[in-house]
Amino acid sequence: MQPLNFIAIIGVGLIGGSIGLAVRKRGLAKQVVGIGRSPERLAKARELAAIDRGTVNIAEGVHDADLVVVCTPVASIVQRVQEAASAAPPHAVLTDAGSTKRELVAELDNTVNANRSGPRFVGSHPLAGDHRTGCEFARADLFENRVTVITPTSHTSRAATTTVTEFWQALGSRVVEMSPEAHDQALAITSHLPHLVASAMSATTPEEYLPLTAGGWQDTTRLAAADPELWRQIFAANRAAVVEAVERFDVSLAALREALRTGDDRRLLQLLQEAKQVRDALGN
Repeated sequence: MQPLNFIAIIGVGLIGGSIGLAVRKRGLAKQVVGIGRSPERLAKARELAAIDRGTVNIAEGVHDADLVVVCTPVASIVQRVQEAASAAPPHAVLTDAGSTKRELVAELDNTVNANRSGPRFVGSHPLAGDHRTGCEFARADLFENRVTVITPTSHTSRAATTTVTEFWQALGSRVVEMSPEAHDQALAITSHLPHLVASAMSATTPEEYLPLTAGGWQDTTRLAAADPELWRQIFAANRAAVVEAVERFDVSLAALREALRTGDDRRLLQLLQEAKQVRDALGN
């Protein structure tokens, strides 16, 4: 993509900070403006070279922006996009990095994208991250060789979709286009369910057993160390799809439990082999 003049990032934590680092490393903008609620955190982001300057004022931060990326928790994305759209120049393109899409894209189609003369919004979700939060954990290579899903609809400008696609590709991502509904259905299984399972396994383990944990338990429960409030918002925004994913998981777990309970080792082996086949298909 051609370098932009100004990119504004609302929420300069792990994802926003990594975007800033990647943009500055790759020379994709003349200036990266970070927008947040804490001057101290913005100063830290500048110290880490994730942004060129920071502000707590959204209108000031997006005033000259060509591209605005909202990287706040899911529950505040709609409001932040709307605030940015009301202050950004008409040619600006807005996107986000939220883990759910159906509800927020529908709301922003009815508000931001309904204004044909104003900035345009395209939903995005980079499938990259860490259980840790904060700009201090940001990495310029976080999006390299990772999938980023974009979720345009019939209300989305094709030019804006092209801009957002090229932006994520410039950060090293492979871009996949899906409907918001299909995204939420898939991510309920591939992202949201694993977090619930990690949380359940962690909660099941007595603290006195923790010295006996090794790689298997620690790898499986790593997700449970993430910010609980952030994940509460994600689950709430994708509730029906997550419930459906849990029900599918219950069926698989029940089959394993029954094979164990009845001593049916042949069935147990079959189930383990089927699970291994799916995992092996990923290729890493």
